Order: sequence, then structure tokens, then C-alpha cells
Amino acid sequence: MSAASSSQSASPRKTWFAISIATAGGLGYIPFAPGTFGSLAGLVLTMLPSWALFKLAMDGVEIHIRGVDPILLAQVVIAIFVGGIGVWSATRAAEFWQQKDPQRVVIDEVSGQHLTLLLGCSIPVASRADVWNGSSLGLMTLHTALSWKYLLLGLILFRVFDIWKPFPARQAESLPGGWGIMADDWMAGIYAGIVLGLARSVFHF
Repeated sequence: MSAASSSQSASPRKTWFAISIATAGGLGYIPFAPGTFGSLAGLVLTMLPSWALFKLAMDGVEIHIRGVDPILLAQVVIAIFVGGIGVWSATRAAEFWQQKDPQRVVIDEVSGQHLTLLLGCSIPVASRADVWNGSSLGLMTLHTALSWKYLLLGLILFRVFDIWKPFPARQAESLPGGWGIMADDWMAGIYAGIVLGLARSVFHF
């Protein structure tokens, strides 16, 4: 076997981890609307910190960080971590498939959707009891409940802005490697997060 053939056969083994992240555990291989499934993964990711905190509380473990909201802190850490590993994995996947922005890469939708909810739901809406009442799906912060209305509107808004790609989202696609793959979804997430926050403030739903 030639050295070139050996290198090609070893390449999938070297990149399987990056590709599994870039495709959000294989969601990118779904033949229809893989970006939407990536966004749904972003919704689940958003709810993980509150689920984990309440699981720890049920087990008798309490987390107190003076002056810091542990759920919000976890959300910020997740946003930074997913964004960073998304750039790395998207770059590796694009190089492996030799495409600038492979459709199978959906870690950008995961990150953008999470950013939408982080920006749009982190601030409690004034004049309404926007706290955990046991019936919501989760928390963005200790003071802001995530209801199905926020999740649905956040999903719709992010998908609209991700497809629309208003300035400078489309221009961000020209950035090199994984930066270009991720940045346009971050911009869509920022736009969607702002609109979601305004909608919550205006309609108090």
C-alpha cells in the first residue's frame, strides 16, 4: 500500500471526533432539514444546566456562588465552549469533505440557537412573575423560566434569520475555515436574540 493510500485510509480515523462534533452527533446526516435538527439540539443544550442543577439539588447537592447566577454562568461557559469547539470541528470537517460549508455541519446551528436563547431570555421581563413555577421546561437563569413559547419563538426566529442572513451575516461567510461557517449563525443568533427579548418585553407572554 502506498504512503498516499495509507494516509487517506487513516484520515477518517483521525477526524472522526471532529466530524462527530461538527455533525452534532450525526444529526447533520439527516437527509431533510439537518439545520433545523441542529437548532433543536441547541434548544436541548440550553435546558441542560437547569436540569443538571435540579438533579443535583434532588441529590442533596447545592451549588452556591456568591454574587453569581450558576445557571447563567453555565450558559455563558457553554456558549464559549461550543463556539470554540465548533470553529475547530467545522474547519476539520470542511477540510475533510473539501467543501467550504458542508450541509452536514450543523454545530453552527447548535451554537447559534443557543446564543439566541442566551441573549433573548437571560433578562427577566419586568412586571411579570417570570420565575420557575414547576411547569416550565427549564431555566435560562435563576430568575428567568424557559417556557415552550420562548423556545418555539426562539427556534422560529433563529431559523428565519439564519436563512435570511441580514448584514453582516452573509459577509461573515467569507471568513476562513470554521470561522466563516460559525460566524453567520452567530450573527443570526444575535439578531434573533434581540427580537426575542423585545417580543418578551412588549407582549409579556
